[in-house]
Amino acid sequence: MDEGILIGGSEAGHVFLDPRYANRHGLIAGATGTGKTVTLQCLAEGFSDLGIPVFMADVKGDISGISQAGKPHPKIDERVKSIGIDGYTQYGYPVSFWDVFSEKGTAVRSTISEMGPQLLSRLMELNEAQESIITLVFEYADQEGLLLVDLADLRTTLEYLGENTGSLGLNYSVSKASVNAILRRLLMLEREGGDVFFGEPALSLEDFMVTDRNGRGRINILAADKLINSPRVYSTFLLWLLSELFENLPEIGDPEQPVLVFFFDEAHLLFNSAPKSLIEKIEQVVRLIRSKGVGVYFISQSPSDIPDTVLGQLGNRIQHALRAYTPREQKAVKVAAQSFRENPKLDTVSVISELGVGEALVSVLQDKAIPSPVERVLIRPPHSRIGKATDQERKAILDNDINMRRYAEPFDPRSAHEILRERMAEKINRENREKESKSKSYTSVPRTASRTRSGAGSRTRTSNRQTAGEAFVKSMARSAGRSLGNRLLRGILGSLLK
Repeated sequence: MDEGILIGGSEAGHVFLDPRYANRHGLIAGATGTGKTVTLQCLAEGFSDLGIPVFMADVKGDISGISQAGKPHPKIDERVKSIGIDGYTQYGYPVSFWDVFSEKGTAVRSTISEMGPQLLSRLMELNEAQESIITLVFEYADQEGLLLVDLADLRTTLEYLGENTGSLGLNYSVSKASVNAILRRLLMLEREGGDVFFGEPALSLEDFMVTDRNGRGRINILAADKLINSPRVYSTFLLWLLSELFENLPEIGDPEQPVLVFFFDEAHLLFNSAPKSLIEKIEQVVRLIRSKGVGVYFISQSPSDIPDTVLGQLGNRIQHALRAYTPREQKAVKVAAQSFRENPKLDTVSVISELGVGEALVSVLQDKAIPSPVERVLIRPPHSRIGKATDQERKAILDNDINMRRYAEPFDPRSAHEILRERMAEKINRENREKESKSKSYTSVPRTASRTRSGAGSRTRTSNRQTAGEAFVKSMARSAGRSLGNRLLRGILGSLLK
């Protein structure tokens, strides 16, 4: 093991992965059932033995056995002898289990703020106009000092901007129709597990990057057998992890070995229907995260699943068998063969289709980061168990995992949801007080006040108030007039009736 991580044996001897170039990334490809998972397990063991922490997603639920010692088997003995491994023993590795749904491992949470507008927009499949509104939400939250922790914070902030866009002095108005469309997407995300993923306490990536008391790197396994049913959530979550590592780890150039190795299983899900801007971001992260000491290894069925701009960054390559029954599959075989440094002794195109289970074509970076000629390699057997850990074994590990005490119980801090709800309630109370004040001012106007004008075009108002003498005179005149009128009326009626 002094030469690095043993991958297996070929006609030329043992084939090792040099840890100095392990942060130059890699690819494990091959058809279903050809041995990709066991190869992944062997590499994870090798990194752990060197004290390098590992993160991987367990898509099919069959990698958890790495936590347990392997069992003797005649086929394992035969392969050990065939490769020529001295002192082969079987033992388990230090493992931490994680789970977005908190069912098979320690809870994994992030906050809305940490996810960022671009990844959130991809997660919800938003169009360009809707993504601009999400970006505005983040800008407003930053301006107001509001924490965006969970989906309730995002939902309330969206609603608040939609209802108050005119009074907040924003650069442009927020369409209520667009807000409602985003809110519907939020509901879909919530049903796919977003309600449990977003919250506090958020995951600290430092808890991935630890070693055990024996100096072996901890292998962090994400239970993804349920998460993979939501491919967009799965791929976005892993891309978020990569982005967080890229943003938070310091620059260290080219270390003697990586500080962390990241395995991205079912990698084609990351690129399916991904817009060009997102692929450019992935390419940037993969290219630059190398100088942070992080190695990224993509696992997929064919190299053609990976965009050329990303594939060109993968220096260490392990290709298991590919079956070529259709023109498309035959093209994929040629793409895979052309991705290796040529070996005159091998017809790479033919060999890819002939490889047996547990065999692979391997090319790794050598001195000065030059790819080695491709070789046909028999992959070594792992030291740990192939297959699943039992429920009892998993529970025993979780019961002793310090991360369970850190992340098991969620909590809801005072954030945008609570603050904006208070602002909305205060606004409603203020409007009610203003209405009540106006109502009182109307009822306090004197009913005897006259509003008649003194003359056409005049703005002055004359008073109808009169003195007691004037009132007496007028009353007497009205009485005299009524008495005279009555007498005349009676005289007239009398003469008519005679």
